[in-house]
Amino acid sequence: MLGGVRATGWFPLGSHRGASRSGAGGSDRAATGSGTGTAQPTEPTGPAGAAGTSGAEPPESPTSGADAQSWAVAALEGSVPLEGSVPLEGSVPLGDAVLSDGAVLSDGSVASGGSAASAGSVASGGAAVPGAAIAVGPAVGPVAGTGSAQAGCLVLPGAAVGPLPAGPHPGPMRMGVIDIGSNTVHLLVVDAHRGGQPQPAASVRVPLRLVELLEADGSLGTEGEQALTACVRDMREQAEALGVQDLAAFATSALRDASNGDQVLARVRTATGVAIGMLSGEEEARLTFLAARRWFGWSAGRLLALDIGGGSLEIGAGVHEDPEVVASLPLGASRLTRDWLAAAGEDPPRRADLAELRRYVRAQIAPVVGTIYHLGEHTRVVATSKTFRSLARIAGAEPYSRGPYTRRVLRRDGLADVVAKVTRMSVEERAALAGVSASRAGQLVAGAIVAAEALDLFSVEEAEICPWALREGVILRRLDWLNSG
Repeated sequence: MLGGVRATGWFPLGSHRGASRSGAGGSDRAATGSGTGTAQPTEPTGPAGAAGTSGAEPPESPTSGADAQSWAVAALEGSVPLEGSVPLEGSVPLGDAVLSDGAVLSDGSVASGGSAASAGSVASGGAAVPGAAIAVGPAVGPVAGTGSAQAGCLVLPGAAVGPLPAGPHPGPMRMGVIDIGSNTVHLLVVDAHRGGQPQPAASVRVPLRLVELLEADGSLGTEGEQALTACVRDMREQAEALGVQDLAAFATSALRDASNGDQVLARVRTATGVAIGMLSGEEEARLTFLAARRWFGWSAGRLLALDIGGGSLEIGAGVHEDPEVVASLPLGASRLTRDWLAAAGEDPPRRADLAELRRYVRAQIAPVVGTIYHLGEHTRVVATSKTFRSLARIAGAEPYSRGPYTRRVLRRDGLADVVAKVTRMSVEERAALAGVSASRAGQLVAGAIVAAEALDLFSVEEAEICPWALREGVILRRLDWLNSG
């Protein structure tokens, strides 16, 4: 076992312990690269996380009777410590390491208890959308994965007691999540406890850009698999150094759409001891919605959440923590740049190519608009992801260095001005804009068009930027699950 870091394996993310779901999503694209990132823990702004400690060996299993039955249940629910992994020393950080100083970092969904919708279908109203998936309403499905074994508690007869903690981790703990995206691999570390807001401790980003490493047949080649394995191993070791007690990992559209994605993740698990869950597009949308709901609270009313990733656009809408409608559309900024703009070889893009891209984007989003409006008018619209944050910054929003509690909005008229501006600029000129990194400047035009058409079709005058997104949603759901009976 790595110094107190419990490799959890994947875990059910449903609204209760017996529910999980899956769906479909898109792939994405970015620029090539690999490397590792390093981070040092910052002074936590919330409850302090406990440092990692060596775990005990798992008990021997009883062979018969009630004890054997109890042990079997605990073994199925618990996680098995993984041993023999030693942190590497003297590594040189090649990635972009960012420390959170009271800010919650996210750019970026694991689903809870929803109904799966097949690709190309609309679950409630609207026309079929090729390559898209929409899910409406709750459902339960089989659970795959492991979690944390339950701890018993003793209440003395006649004692006056209040509500007892429902799970084995009622106190502060340090949690980590590894997000394997198409542009970056990101380790987020937070200090969390039951009923409290997760407080950021550290953030490590590595620009791995897996999509660039895909072969012509759609598989992830040897080079890409080796880079991913080294990155996951390094992040697990950094999680140990940061005192992470509970570590989860997930992959999104790049590996979801790779023809050998499942086989790659199995080999990565063998090499690193980290089990990586493969998220569907609807799962991304549901967990991103959960994060936005927790951030803004019930006063937000009926919420519409939009998230532009590298491979897909995720949409969620509803009044509860689990959205009533989720949709995953193949409208990621990297994907559209590759398929619609880069292929033409023009920089800046030609007007004709932009007009054709706009028509395609509107045709994809329109059926979802009809589905969501059947539920009632939304009272607040929120946007997550690096793309929306960059667009808001260009439009005049406060820089992210001002912290997560600074209100940032993206207005539709301001976004229209941004689109007109960036579509006339070269990649180098876009990279010089405030809030735009060189690695994402190439996909900014496609992302801006998706954002503009989404706000227009949903008749949104103003979208508020949410600092929480997919990674925070995974952490919140995992914390709920650990604390559930």
